[in-house]
Amino acid sequence: MKKDLDKLTPEQFEVTQHAATERPFTGKYDNFFERGIYVDIVSGEPLFSSQDKYDSGCGWPAFTKPITKLTMHRDQSLGMERTEVRSPDADSHLGHVFTDGPVDQGGLRYCINSAALDFIPYDQLEARGYGEYRQLFD
Repeated sequence: MKKDLDKLTPEQFEVTQHAATERPFTGKYDNFFERGIYVDIVSGEPLFSSQDKYDSGCGWPAFTKPITKLTMHRDQSLGMERTEVRSPDADSHLGHVFTDGPVDQGGLRYCINSAALDFIPYDQLEARGYGEYRQLFD
């Protein structure tokens, strides 16, 4: 179920609905490493765990894997060959996945816009309806 799109900031709207990209090193989750999960800013659907986040130096939050199956699409915009990742239910543009991630963790780097994410701290998972995701941290 989608949230009211009127509640999104202009940047969140452009990123999630028009596949825009925030400027590198400007997103609030780029250099953010608290324990919890990241959800789609539009729908609230769980996407990534902080357990799988790492500092790739790329300027956007980077994850080795999602906690849900994301949809992927070929993206040839800007004269590049990339794989776009979108949330499965809300179909929000999240970012792209690349094959230059940590080899010992599968080799993928999910390069995600902070503007597409909301963070749910570990100690608020239960209260905010995400209690089942506490098991990711056991």
